Amino acid sequence: MGKNSRCFGQDLMRGEGVMSRKANAMVSGGGGGGWAEFNEKRAERQGQESTGTSIFDPVLCELIYRWFCPAPGLILDPFAGGSVRGIVGAKLGRQYVGVDLRPEQIEANREQAQGICSDPFPVWQMGDSRNIGAICQGVEADLLFSCPPYADLEVYSDDPADISTLKYPEFMDVYRHIIKESVALLKDNRFACFVVGEVRGKDGNYYGFVPDTVRAFQDAGLNFYNEAILVTACGSLPIRVGKQFGNYRKFGKTHQNVLVFLKGDAKKAVEAIGPVEFGEIADEFTEPQAPHA
Repeated sequence: MGKNSRCFGQDLMRGEGVMSRKANAMVSGGGGGGWAEFNEKRAERQGQESTGTSIFDPVLCELIYRWFCPAPGLILDPFAGGSVRGIVGAKLGRQYVGVDLRPEQIEANREQAQGICSDPFPVWQMGDSRNIGAICQGVEADLLFSCPPYADLEVYSDDPADISTLKYPEFMDVYRHIIKESVALLKDNRFACFVVGEVRGKDGNYYGFVPDTVRAFQDAGLNFYNEAILVTACGSLPIRVGKQFGNYRKFGKTHQNVLVFLKGDAKKAVEAIGPVEFGEIADEFTEPQAPHA
């Protein structure tokens, strides 16, 4: 990622965000243990890998766009976060509109895209996705694609409007509303795809975020059409899982759920998308790159 698109201790697939003031205080010593200890303890509670960096998988992004969005279709992302989903969309000739609360994140995304994208240039709108219908008024999306906050797994800012700051029941109320509003901007006979992962509460039990996401889309009028499992890097998990399993009987978690939903008729959706594209994406995403400078 570019130097201004910073990644600090976020979930492997979700993070991409800048550091909140609370996290920054911990890094500078105000929180006592420092960021590494803070993130390691959180990762241990979740039973997930602590990498210190987070980049949304561009290969997954490319596949979803080629499979489920016609060129030059429009991709709507209600939880934009970092720049990857927008840049990959632009490099594949798709239009991209993402919404995010944080002006510093949007500024970082735009700065990074300047050196990579030309036309179409990805669009990041600043605003609260509770109001996505007004923010993206007139948008008719060909694909709804996002990786939402995994409840309170990571708190991305101290903004009260940031839904990652909410307790799970309140989080789900807002999350369901955003899904409903976003689905209303999706064309008929089109697909939606959310990448999500399970999250543990303080009691050590899963919230059930994955099935709750499925129900939210179904209640918004879409069908649960398909699912894939994205296997993520193990990192230090084999070392830590011994303690987790020995003390709590928790398995190590090395996957995310790729949930695909359908609005309308599958045959009409496939006809609207057209043949599956094959080809190579630009060099920026085929060559190894450092997570951040």
